Amino acid sequence: MSRALTLAKRGLYTTKPNPRVGCILVKNDVIIGEGWHVKAGLGHAEIEALKAVPDANGATAYVTLEPCSHHGRTPPCCDALIKAGVIRVVAAMQDPNPQVSGRGLEKLKAAGINVVCGVLEEDAQALNRGFVKRMTENRPFVRSKLAMSLDGRTAMASGESKWITSAEARADVHKLRAESSVILTGINTVLADDPALTARLDTEVVQPVRVVLDSQLKMPLDAYMASIPGRNLILTCSHDKTRQQSLEKAGFEVYRLPDKNGRIDLHEVMIFLAWQQINEVLIEAGSLLNGELLAEGLVDEYVIYMAPCILGDQGRGLFNMPGLQQLADKKHLKLRDVRQIGRDLKLILTP
Repeated sequence: MSRALTLAKRGLYTTKPNPRVGCILVKNDVIIGEGWHVKAGLGHAEIEALKAVPDANGATAYVTLEPCSHHGRTPPCCDALIKAGVIRVVAAMQDPNPQVSGRGLEKLKAAGINVVCGVLEEDAQALNRGFVKRMTENRPFVRSKLAMSLDGRTAMASGESKWITSAEARADVHKLRAESSVILTGINTVLADDPALTARLDTEVVQPVRVVLDSQLKMPLDAYMASIPGRNLILTCSHDKTRQQSLEKAGFEVYRLPDKNGRIDLHEVMIFLAWQQINEVLIEAGSLLNGELLAEGLVDEYVIYMAPCILGDQGRGLFNMPGLQQLADKKHLKLRDVRQIGRDLKLILTP
């Protein structure tokens, strides 16, 4: 199963919105076939493993996710395993997709196949935590990436911030981007930096969707992201139809969501993204949006790159949270991991 999980990770940057899945076929204690899901629309891991085997009759299949039992873009994997004569299936976890959710395992059992489920389940859950969260809670897994100085500043008072962290840390951020289904930012970041919000790696990547929260439709028609391939979504609460049509002509998709005190309701944003089949969201934004997300409890994980430099007390902070007036109001985070990348520290924290 550990080998199957290693194979599943090969689809880390490409399977969205599908889960990452690996499969091993074993016969007489020898691995006879391997496969993993490469990209949505292509063969599932079980099918790819079976392709590599002339005869799987009597084999055991180790698969990191319950084999599907329904017709999607591809036929059910259960049927393929049954037809191939597999006699035992070991699954790491049950599929949280309501269309499957135990039905695949039951179908295999009904065909006389010996079924085991729950082997290295925590590892399998962690690999697809965005998919699991979307299927069980109707919202994506949300991670916020932040870069700061030793004294907790993200930029100088002027807004200058390139570059606080090292080239190694910035390269690591591109891996986070590549894993994500969406990179989400606020309009103020776009107006200040005109970012591309793309994942730049020397490997195949399904580029994340770019999403901008823009309550008043201030997005420039000639923003750089509009000139590069991929989807650009603007989420707004503005009723300005003329402005919306101009942005749509420029290549943006514009969606109006409910507001909360004149700004986009962030809970509605997450529900909308889940409806768009988004598993994992990477927040790359300033202190205002990060402060709102923290206050609303919408971030599942923080990845903070801390550079060994000082920007001074006039620099900009990580979170704009004017509501925190007393020490009793402080927000608690758990430190999950710390490691050095280049000259910087990478901190992983959760609420």
